Amino acid sequence: MTQPDDAALLAAELLARRWLPRQHPRVRRALVDADLWAAVQDRLAAVGLRLVDNIYADHVTVALLRPVENAVFGDTGLATHNNIDLPRDAISLLVVLWALIVLPKRERQGARQGDAGQAEMFAAERPLPAARQTSPVVAYRALLADFGAQLGRKTRLDANLKRLENHGFIVRRGDDIAEGPLLDLLLDYDVLAPRVLEGTLAEVLQRARQRVLVEPDALPVDTPGPDAEASTTD
Repeated sequence: MTQPDDAALLAAELLARRWLPRQHPRVRRALVDADLWAAVQDRLAAVGLRLVDNIYADHVTVALLRPVENAVFGDTGLATHNNIDLPRDAISLLVVLWALIVLPKRERQGARQGDAGQAEMFAAERPLPAARQTSPVVAYRALLADFGAQLGRKTRLDANLKRLENHGFIVRRGDDIAEGPLLDLLLDYDVLAPRVLEGTLAEVLQRARQRVLVEPDALPVDTPGPDAEASTTD
């Protein structure tokens, strides 16, 4: 049997674990080696998948290629609000948490603000801060107080938080909710951000952000290992 090359090994590990940190040795090499990156994409494309990455996230993952989505999910599946069998109130909770965590994180990263949140002279010259340095966490009790009535109250909210955690969108640490490996990868920022910022959620989220957000240096925000429980992608 031929020994697998780095592209095959990276593709296989992504399929097995669903996501990998950007600091993983093979991921780090692929991010700077255009040939390796293309080879990994080719291997994944052969089975209808693509490598998903953005500079604002601390992980990479895989998702279905657009042309194969219809064959996999069918017209009915693509017409629904999601393809990982999340109920509607879980999708609503996911959007709320995305807006509360990812939007302020992106603002801080764009301003090159780290844990201290302090703008510095020549900040634009600094490297983009990692998500773990800039991503706020959401206080569970405040989330329940502000959104519980709209999201099914405590029992339903707890069940949906568990679903989102199992899918890799969030991480729970006691009463705090932090960004998971897939929160800023599988939700399209360019599509979702304008809808949130200019839509009906804007005013509600603006008020809530002052209550439910905790600064990233208030507790550790290391994301879990790639072997955490997960389900399907995209």
